[in-house]
Amino acid sequence: MIGHRGAALSAPENTLAGFRRARALAAPWVELDVRLAKGDLPVVIHDDTLDRTTDGTGSVADCPPETLGTLDAGSWFGKRFAGERVPTMAEAAALIAALGLGLNIEVKAAAGREADTARLAVAATRQAWPADRAPPLMSSFSRQALQAAREAAPDWPRALLVDGLPADWHQAALGLGCTVICADHRRLDQRQVARVRAAGLALLAWTVNDPGRARQLFDWGVDGVFSDAPDRILAVA
Repeated sequence: MIGHRGAALSAPENTLAGFRRARALAAPWVELDVRLAKGDLPVVIHDDTLDRTTDGTGSVADCPPETLGTLDAGSWFGKRFAGERVPTMAEAAALIAALGLGLNIEVKAAAGREADTARLAVAATRQAWPADRAPPLMSSFSRQALQAAREAAPDWPRALLVDGLPADWHQAALGLGCTVICADHRRLDQRQVARVRAAGLALLAWTVNDPGRARQLFDWGVDGVFSDAPDRILAVA
């Protein structure tokens, strides 16, 4: 069970508060999104703009670190989270390691920056991640990002993110050295789950907040699910 962007139904997504909340809800893993702010700083935020999850506006890629550090990334979710910041990748990795959680890093990127984002995310995480801990799982929809992650951290596992299974999913996963497929649960059926598992790949489904659907996916053989409400899903896992 992987807390999606921390525990996104009970704390602001992709914040340190969100990762702490996931730990409090007993999630064993968390997922986060990384992209580059101005100056090539890897930061933890999903959207390519600041507008939805902070009190800032405009492109993340154009926001200097000194400005990013002043933005409120919590008040939109609730008053008690006022003052939460957009964490850097290094800050998030250090906290998640200290909490004893597994980490899945989804690489987001501006067009043309996929490889750079993956490489810089790996470098920032490596600085903060204990050498004796299992390495993070690197995932992305971008095959360029996954190839760059493979080159930067060949010993870190990789996951190919898909909406529905594309025709070349198996060939692409093998070519990128991926051991995991992460798929939209709404596009999965029992036959597709069986095909992925028969190919020797693990299958994770996103984003599952209904315990009944989670139970069905587990019964089909899905290895794990991403959820905004880890406590709901752990009850049936």
